[in-house]
This record gives sequence, C-alpha cells and structure tokens, in this order.
Amino acid sequence: MSTATSDQRTKRKTQIGFVSSRSGDKSIKVTIAYKTPHPLYHKVVNRQTVLHVHDEKNETKVGDKVEVMETRPISRLKRWRVTRIIQKAVAADGIAISETDVAAQVPTKTTAPKAAAPASKA
Repeated sequence: MSTATSDQRTKRKTQIGFVSSRSGDKSIKVTIAYKTPHPLYHKVVNRQTVLHVHDEKNETKVGDKVEVMETRPISRLKRWRVTRIIQKAVAADGIAISETDVAAQVPTKTTAPKAAAPASKA
C-alpha cells in the first residue's frame, strides 16, 4: 500500500459561509447563502445550504466567516472541516454577535405620545 501525498490527492471542494450555530463539542453549522433564478417565474430567489462542520480546536464563534473543506465522514452528518477563519464576528465584551442579533438590536422607530389637544370653547 502506497502512502498518498498531497500531490496525488484530488482537489477537495471548499466553501465559504457563516457560522450559524455551535452544536456541541467540535461541531458547528455553517450556512452558505446563494441566489438562483426560479425555473418558471425567473425571479431571483434567495436560498441557503447548511453544512455540519468539524471544528477541531473549537475556535469559531457564531457569526464568523469561515472556509470549510470537504473531508472523510467524521460522524453521521459531518463531512466538512474548518480550514480557516476568514473574518471574526463583531464582538462586544468578548461575546460574539451574529448578523441576526445585530439586526434585532437596532431600535425601531417609536412614536412619542401625542400631546392633549386644547379644548375649544364653543
């Protein structure tokens, strides 16, 4: 049996996405968003793929932009592993904040209570 070197290996698929969930020790979910035209109506539709990814060092947080690579089956669902962190999530006080959390924290426009109208004398 010969040992395979990196020169003999086939290229493995790589994807770039955002960490959407930490689901246990050394496991994360990565969401890859893409747009595709609807086959009948031709409107551009937002779609997403969720990958179960192995994070050996537990170094990713929710909201991080990561590159993942296809690998051998690690568990029932995990077929990908983290190769590098491209961009860390926006953090405040050491707590990672995802894009959806940031959008939820934006204050909505509130209306001030209306002042009482002066009573007219008729």
